Amino acid sequence: MCGEMFEYNGVWLIFFMLGLGTLLPWNFFMTATMYFTSRLGDPLSEANFSANATEEDSRSVLQAKFNNVMTLCAMVPLLVFTCLNSVLHQRIPQKIRIAGSLTAILLVFLLTAILVKVDLEPLPFFIITMIKIICINSFGAVLQGSLFGMAGLLPASYTTPIMSGQGLAGTFAALSMICAIASGSAIHDSAFGYFITACVVISLAIAAYALLPKLEFFQYYQESQQNKPAEDEENKMDLLKTDERQKSTGGDDKQTPSILVIFKKIWVMAFSVCFAFTITIGTFPAITVDVKSTIADGGQWELYFIPVSCFLLFNVFDWLGRSLTAVCMWPGKDSKLLPGLLVARVIFVPLFMLCNVKPRHNLPIYFSHDGWFIGFMILFAFSNGYLASLCMCFGPKKVDASEAETAGSIMAFFLSLGLALGASLSFLFRALV
Repeated sequence: MCGEMFEYNGVWLIFFMLGLGTLLPWNFFMTATMYFTSRLGDPLSEANFSANATEEDSRSVLQAKFNNVMTLCAMVPLLVFTCLNSVLHQRIPQKIRIAGSLTAILLVFLLTAILVKVDLEPLPFFIITMIKIICINSFGAVLQGSLFGMAGLLPASYTTPIMSGQGLAGTFAALSMICAIASGSAIHDSAFGYFITACVVISLAIAAYALLPKLEFFQYYQESQQNKPAEDEENKMDLLKTDERQKSTGGDDKQTPSILVIFKKIWVMAFSVCFAFTITIGTFPAITVDVKSTIADGGQWELYFIPVSCFLLFNVFDWLGRSLTAVCMWPGKDSKLLPGLLVARVIFVPLFMLCNVKPRHNLPIYFSHDGWFIGFMILFAFSNGYLASLCMCFGPKKVDASEAETAGSIMAFFLSLGLALGASLSFLFRALV
C-alpha cells in the first residue's frame, strides 16, 4: 500500500515539477525586466538607475521599447510552435521533445547567467536577449504541448499538477520581485541569483523526467497504450499514425480520426480555455499594473502595492484555483455552466477599468479604494486558475484514449492562442480607460 502511494505521489510530483519548468523560465525573464533595461541605457550606477527607472523621458529607445518587443518575441513563437507541436508531434519521439526542450532552456539560462558578468553594448545585448526570449518560448511551447499530451494518457487528475506547477512559477517570480525590493541589493547581483535559481529548478525538472519511466504507475499507462493497434513502435504515445491499423483491418472505417474530427469533440473546451486567457492577459498586467493606491499616501505601501496586490495576489490565487481541481472538478465536463462561467469573466474587464488606473482619459473612477481592486484581483485570479484548469483536464477526456494526446496538444494550442489574443487586445483595453 505504501509503495502504491509512493508511486502515485511520485508521478504527481514529477508532473508538478515539469509544469513548474514550463513557465518558470518566462516568469524569471519578466521578473528581471529591470536588470535588462538597466543594461540598455547609458552607463549608470545601480542607485541612479533605480531612481530614474520610472521616468519615461530618461529612458533610451531600447529601454522604452523593451517590454513591447519582449512580449512580441514571446507570444508569436509560443503560438507558432504550439501549433507545430499539435500537428507534428507524432514525428518526433516524446523523450526528445521533453528532455530536449528542458535541456535547451537550461542552456539558455546558463548563457544568461554568464552574460550578467560580461559587458556588452546596448544594441548587441538587446538582440541577444530577444533571441533568448524567442528560444525560451519556442521550446517552452513544445514542452507544454508535449506535457499536456502525455498527461492526457493518464487519469484526468494528472493534468492538475501541470497547471498547479505553472501557477506556482508565477508566485516564485512575484516573491522574487518583492524580495529584491526589500533587500535593496545591487540589481546585477539580484539578476544573477534569478538565473542561477532558474538553472537549478530546470535541472531538477530534467532529473524528475528521467525518473518518470522507472515508476510502475506510469509504466502501466505507458504499456497499456503500447498494446493499442494504432501505437507507433518508436514513440509509444504517438496515437495519430494509422499504418498498423490499416494493415490489420484493410479498411478506412477504423482509422484513427483526423485532428478535425477530434477538434469537433472538444471545441467547446478549446474555445473556453482560449477565451479564459484572452480575458486574463488582455487585462493583466496591461491595466492592473497601472492601478494606483489611494491609501498609501507616499508610504511603504505605495512601493509594495503593485508587487503585492497585483502580481503576488494574482499568482497565489491563480495557483490555488488550479490546485483545487485536484479535489473538486465541478461543474462536469458536459455541463453548459462551465463555458457560461468563463464567458461571465468578461465583467472583470470593465471592473478593472473603473478602478484607480492612472493615467486615464475616457472613463470615470468608481472603485477608487484599494480594497475594491484587491477583491476583484482575488476573484479574477482564482476563477482563471480553476476554470481554465477544468477545461484543460476535461478536453482529453471527451475523446477516446487513442485520441487523448492529440486532444491535449489541441488544447495547449488554444491556450497559447488565448495568450496571443489577450496580448493583442490589451492595447485596446488600456486605450479605452
